[in-house]
Amino acid sequence: MNTLRGPRKAALLALLLAPSLVLILAFVLGPMFGSLWISFHDWNLLKPMRWTGLANYRDVLSDPATWKAFRHTLLYVVGYLPLVYVGGLLIALGLNRAMRGRNLLRGIYFLPVVTSWVVVALVWKWILNPESGAFNTVLGWFGIHGPGWWTDPDWAMASVVLASAWKDLGFVMVILLAGLQAIPQAVYEAAMIDGAGSWHRFRYVTFPLLAPSTLFVVMISVINGFQVFDQVFVMTGGGPAGATTTVVSAVYDDSFRYGRIGYASALSWVLFVVILLVSLAQSRLQRKVVDAQ
Repeated sequence: MNTLRGPRKAALLALLLAPSLVLILAFVLGPMFGSLWISFHDWNLLKPMRWTGLANYRDVLSDPATWKAFRHTLLYVVGYLPLVYVGGLLIALGLNRAMRGRNLLRGIYFLPVVTSWVVVALVWKWILNPESGAFNTVLGWFGIHGPGWWTDPDWAMASVVLASAWKDLGFVMVILLAGLQAIPQAVYEAAMIDGAGSWHRFRYVTFPLLAPSTLFVVMISVINGFQVFDQVFVMTGGGPAGATTTVVSAVYDDSFRYGRIGYASALSWVLFVVILLVSLAQSRLQRKVVDAQ
């Protein structure tokens, strides 16, 4: 390619990029802007679309169900993020040490990440079964009456958070492990010469230098958290009594249960704007942290 110049080089680059551009247009940008067009219409898939302008957005923003779904989604993110980060960090710190079987353990911890969400959700639904689940059975050995994890509105979201954090621990572990291995060993040696113990080395060396990886994990986890759906759909179906209805599951219900495609599209775009604003704020924070280092 280095021997090509001008139009011939541009034509070759366009030819190489064409398959990817076609796929992006067909499966990403096309549906995306198609949903934006639909969000300005009243449509139930059966009748012709009727232009309604911004009516769907007005209905979405004035509907108490929308804010309830956002509250449940935010509750999920607040519960999921610290759990998956602390768990992933502890595993990464443990597997960053020289030990036998380290690569095997890394593979075992990463295995749930590549497992289907349907399988994971069904397994956790069985583990947290209020009557015969393994979790409540173990609690019963100590005289503790376990709650109705996915049948009690007060505990249903906690069961979804537990399953999600368990599945994603391996992903967070890999990101943080890469961050740990990028920290120069000389920094630790200098800290040890200065008399820093394990806790002080973690507090003043590891954690600050791990900030870029931490911010990346937070950004990805928050974005994924706002889009939580699979585990909710399989484990609780949005119940009981709507206690686990998130924004994406509300979009699904409005689309395929109630036939309000225009309304669901408007709700999707409201969610997109929220995620975009949160991502921009996190990117700005990440740049400040990187510049400070």
